Amino acid sequence: MIKQHCKNISLKRPAAVLFDTDNTLYEYYPAKIAAEEAVCKKVKNLMGINRDTFLKYYEKARNEIKRNLDSTASGHSRLLYFQRMIELLGFKAELLLALDLEQTFWRTFLANAPLFPNVRETLYLLKNKKIPIGVVTDLTSHIQFRKLTYFGLEDTFDAVVTSEEIGRDKPDKRNYLLILKKLKIKTDKTFWMVGDNPKSDIFGAKQLGAITFQKIHAKVKIGTGENTPNFSFRSYSDLIDMINVNII
Repeated sequence: MIKQHCKNISLKRPAAVLFDTDNTLYEYYPAKIAAEEAVCKKVKNLMGINRDTFLKYYEKARNEIKRNLDSTASGHSRLLYFQRMIELLGFKAELLLALDLEQTFWRTFLANAPLFPNVRETLYLLKNKKIPIGVVTDLTSHIQFRKLTYFGLEDTFDAVVTSEEIGRDKPDKRNYLLILKKLKIKTDKTFWMVGDNPKSDIFGAKQLGAITFQKIHAKVKIGTGENTPNFSFRSYSDLIDMINVNII
């Protein structure tokens, strides 16, 4: 069931529908946990580092990289996390090992990241109704392109923007301005944004007048205040029903 959180919203055919990727098209946290566990096992086998020590230094490295690369695509780089973790553990530059750990992480991550039910059907429905669809997502282009091709969605979207292209993560509105430019949609046209993050996706898109839909599931809370979505939903089947009712 779709819940409406903002009154006086009249739905009509949008100029475009935009989607976030992580935790919107698939559930992020189970994939992340599985990937980190796979890396943990490899670190123990190759470096003799136990789980607690791995988690401690991985988190320390992650926090340091994020602090240094404040709200940029590279601030999400697992390669940088693992490189710094190895350094913090007192090892010399182990470039092949850092690359190996990154590949292990993303290979395991993708194997544990199935699309939410009815995501494909939602995207195909929009395409059949000739509504332009795009992806606006944080992280580096290489990783996000890899995810979309793994999901078999490489030919589905009309345009893709990653925060690497802008230099700043969402909610920086330049991410939204660029995707609209790629889709050739004027900023005075109403578009829909589908995402999970109240600040990055909901507030970010609302800056440009979007009608926002927040995907709710485990560990995702409905935004409040300026981050309140216009609508929230748990199942893409409900979003399909809304599209069929409101888009001729």
